[in-house]
Amino acid sequence: MTTEGTQVFAEIADPMDRVPPKAGRPAEVIEEHIVEIVSDSGEGAQRCGQSLASIAARMGMGIWTVEIIPAEIQPPHRSIAGASGNRVRMAAKPVTNIGDEADLVVAFNEQVLLSRLRAGEVKPGATILMENAWENDLNPSIATAYVKVCAEVREAGYNLIEVPMEKECQKYVPDPRKGKNMFVLGMLCAIYSLDAEKARAQVRYIFAKKDQRIINANIELLDAGRAWAEANLDIAYTIPAPPVAEEQVVMNGNAALALGTVASGMEVCAMYPITPATSASHYLSSIFEKVGCVVHQAEDEISACAFAIGASYAGKCAVTITSGPGLSLKQEAIGLAVMSEIPLVVIDVQRGGPSTGLPTKVEQGDLMSAMFGTHGDAPKVIMAVSSIEDCFHSVITARKIAETFNMVVVILSDAALATAQQPYKRPKFRADWLAPPVNQSAVPEHAHPYDWDERTGIATRFIPGQPNGMHCLTGLAHDRDSHVAYDPQINEEGLLNRSRKLAAFQKTLRLEPVHGGDEGELLLLGWGSTRGAIQEAVDRLRAEGHKVSSLHLKFLQPMASGIDKVMKRFDRVMTIENNWNDPVSDPLIDENNRRYSHLAMLLRSRWLVDVDCWGNARGQPLKPGAIHDAALAKLVQARGEEQ
Repeated sequence: MTTEGTQVFAEIADPMDRVPPKAGRPAEVIEEHIVEIVSDSGEGAQRCGQSLASIAARMGMGIWTVEIIPAEIQPPHRSIAGASGNRVRMAAKPVTNIGDEADLVVAFNEQVLLSRLRAGEVKPGATILMENAWENDLNPSIATAYVKVCAEVREAGYNLIEVPMEKECQKYVPDPRKGKNMFVLGMLCAIYSLDAEKARAQVRYIFAKKDQRIINANIELLDAGRAWAEANLDIAYTIPAPPVAEEQVVMNGNAALALGTVASGMEVCAMYPITPATSASHYLSSIFEKVGCVVHQAEDEISACAFAIGASYAGKCAVTITSGPGLSLKQEAIGLAVMSEIPLVVIDVQRGGPSTGLPTKVEQGDLMSAMFGTHGDAPKVIMAVSSIEDCFHSVITARKIAETFNMVVVILSDAALATAQQPYKRPKFRADWLAPPVNQSAVPEHAHPYDWDERTGIATRFIPGQPNGMHCLTGLAHDRDSHVAYDPQINEEGLLNRSRKLAAFQKTLRLEPVHGGDEGELLLLGWGSTRGAIQEAVDRLRAEGHKVSSLHLKFLQPMASGIDKVMKRFDRVMTIENNWNDPVSDPLIDENNRRYSHLAMLLRSRWLVDVDCWGNARGQPLKPGAIHDAALAKLVQARGEEQ
C-alpha cells in the first residue's frame, strides 16, 4: 500500500485541451467508466492507477479508487493470487464509492486477468488490453497458458485487444517492467481524452525526488503509450466534467487521517507498523516534525498505546494508529486511559479478521471489539468515517471530544478508505479546530483530581507540575483523591461518573439526515465506508419507483436520539455492513441462533426492533449494484409475505 501524499489543484482543463481522437474514431461521450490496471507485484500498476485518478481529478472529473493488493508481500509472478493493481472510477459528477464491475481492464499477464474475472469484477463484454509478450515466451507452458486464456476470454464475449507493451517499452528502457506502467498510463490518457500536459506534470510530481534522466525517460514512455493508442486503438471516450471553481485536494484516506491529526493540534502520534494503517503514520512522520510534533514508533502495539497515554497525561493529547490485531493488543492500556480518565484518540483502520486474517482486505469487523473489547465497564466514544474528507475532519472532532470529556475516542476507518483516493474542497483552517491550551495554572488547595461534576461526570484535568495538583495516577479503583479504594460505594461512584460522561456527550449529538424519503417500505442503515454505495443504491431504487431510504450513523457509541423514531416510519429495516452475518438460507440457522451483523445486533438489542441485515466479509468494498439487488430482494420478500 502506498501513500503519495496530497496534491492540490485549482485549474481545470479546457475542453479543447483534451486529446483529439484518432482520425475516423470519434470519442464517445460517456458519464462514467471504471478502469482496472492489474499486474504482478512490483510492476507499478498501483502507481499507474493512482496517477490516472489524479489526472482525471485535475480535469474536473469525480474519481474514486481502491487498491488491489495481494495478501502476500511478494507473491509468485504470474499467479492468480498475486494480482496487484488499482481500480479507478471516473465520472462526470462526484462519486462516493467504487461502483460496480469494471468497463475496461489493462492486464500485464493473463493470470492476473483470470483473478479479476473469477472474482466477478469485470463487466460482461468489457474491453481488455492484454500484454502479448507471453505468446512467444521461451517457456512453452507459459505460452500455451496465454493462448488458451485469450481464446477463452474472446469466447466469453470480451473485447480482447493484445498490446505489445514490453516490445514498445524496450525502445526506451532496458527493463520494460520498470516502465510499462507509464506506457499504460499514456494509453489510458489517450483512450479517455485526458490532457497531455497535465499527464506529464503528474509524472514529474511522482518522480520529483528522482534524477532528471529518470523523469525524462518516464515522460517518454507516457508519450509513447499515448501515441501507440492513438495510432492503433479504435476506442476513445470523453467524460464531460463541469469546471471546478474552488481549489481542491486529492488524497487517500490514510493521508487525510494524517493531515487531520496535524489540523487538530495533536502533537504526538505513537504507533507500531501494521497493515493497512502504517502509511498514515509514515505520511504523518514526513510532515509532523516540521510543525514541532513527534511520531514515535514503539517496540510493540502495547507500548505505542502506553506512550500515547503518557503523552496525553503530560498535557499533549495524543493519537495512536493501528488496525484490528493491534487494537486487540491495546485493549488493556485503553482500559487504563478509561479508568484514569486521560484523553486519548485511537484510530483503527479495520481489516479482515480474526487473528492475522486478511491483512490487505477490507472488513467492518471491529465495531464490537472497539465497544466492548476492554474488560470491565469501559465507556468510550466510537465514531466511524465514511469518506476521504470525513477522515480529515473526524480526527479534529475526536480530539475535541477526548479533551472535553477526558475520554477515549475510537475512530473506525477501514482498508477501503485507507487506499481510496477522492478529490474534495481544500479545507480552510479554522481556529476552532484547535482545543484551547491546557490550563496549567495553580489549582485550588485541597482540590480533588476526580472532582466529578454531578451533572456531566466530567472531572477537572490535572497536569503534572500544576501547583496543588500533585496526585498519584492509578489504574486501580480509586476515590476522588485518586487514592486506591476498594469500597463498593466508591467503585460504583467511579463507574457512574465515567458512564455519565457518555450520556452527557450523547445529549450533544444530532441525528444524521435520512437519505431519500422520510417514510417508506424499506430503510437501509449503515456506518463507515459503505455510505456512498448505500446511497447510490437507494437513488437507483427510488428512480425505479421503490420507497427506499437510508440512514448512515456517524456515532455508534453513543448513538444519537431519534433513530428508533426513524425506523418506525418504515415497514422494514435492514442494515448494510461489510462484516459477517449468518445466511438465513443455511438449514442450521434460525432466529434462535442466527448471528446478525454488528450494527443490526446493537439496534435489535437497544430498541427491540425487527432489524434484518445484509452484507458480506469477502474482503472487498460493497458495491451499489449488490446492495440494490439485496434491497430489492427484501422488498419482494416483504410484498410476498403481505399477500
